[in-house]
Amino acid sequence: MKNLSNKLIMSVSRLLFVLYLILLAYFLFFSEHYGRTISSGEYRYNLTLFKEVKRFIEYRDVIGPEAFIVNIFGNVLAFAPFGFVLPIISPDNRKLLNITLLSLEFSLTIELLQLIFKVGIFDVDDLLMNTIGGFIGGLCFFLARKLLRSFRRKYK
Repeated sequence: MKNLSNKLIMSVSRLLFVLYLILLAYFLFFSEHYGRTISSGEYRYNLTLFKEVKRFIEYRDVIGPEAFIVNIFGNVLAFAPFGFVLPIISPDNRKLLNITLLSLEFSLTIELLQLIFKVGIFDVDDLLMNTIGGFIGGLCFFLARKLLRSFRRKYK
């Protein structure tokens, strides 16, 4: 019975991970709401850490609450599922350092694709926020696993 439930969890997790990747790709490359369908025709990038974060904090009243929240917290929240689901579907990546480094690599890939295709902005602030999101997702995975094990021992 336990083996069947593990297979079911793995299958559902893989499906959710694929759906997550599709949604993430949509928002990062194709979403009209975030101006992704407009190619500027030039390379846009920020290589100064915290430059965009400071700008969004400084001009939060001008840009509005949605833009502020999406840019400051959205990157963290968008990558938390990556850090949470990755160790479920890939047991070899159940070390927080691996999850964090893979989050950084995945984020760097996305940022480079945005730069190459001139959609969005290559931003080191996004790299940092995305990596923090993956790290937080990994922490949530380990906390959930610990709670689940504790629950199973208590009610066994």
